[in-house]
Amino acid sequence: QVQLVESGGGSVQAGGSLRLSCVASGRTLSTTMGWFRQAPGKEREFVAAISWSGGRTYLPDSANGRFTISRNNARDTVYLEMNSLKPEDTAVYYCGARLGNPTIDKDDYNYWGAGTQVTVSS
Repeated sequence: QVQLVESGGGSVQAGGSLRLSCVASGRTLSTTMGWFRQAPGKEREFVAAISWSGGRTYLPDSANGRFTISRNNARDTVYLEMNSLKPEDTAVYYCGARLGNPTIDKDDYNYWGAGTQVTVSS
């Protein structure tokens, strides 16, 4: 079992930045970590993923260049640095974990946090 707790969400103006954190506990060894987001009335969508070693990261084109994912295994924490935020980035951001290689499919992730709200105003 893996427990995940996200933090760092908030309200910012367009162009601003936020840094989300996700602290993991339990059986965290060799876990891939991912960030997903869900806006009202929409499906949960992939934002970023990082391998256990941190050597492989994945981000969609919409986030690449603006978002950065990183992790500190000594602290069991994964981060999502978000810059140049846009109103369309408004959503609840969820941290997910899975054993195995990073994927972009939310159904591949076995464990989820409760989410943290990010609101970007224009």
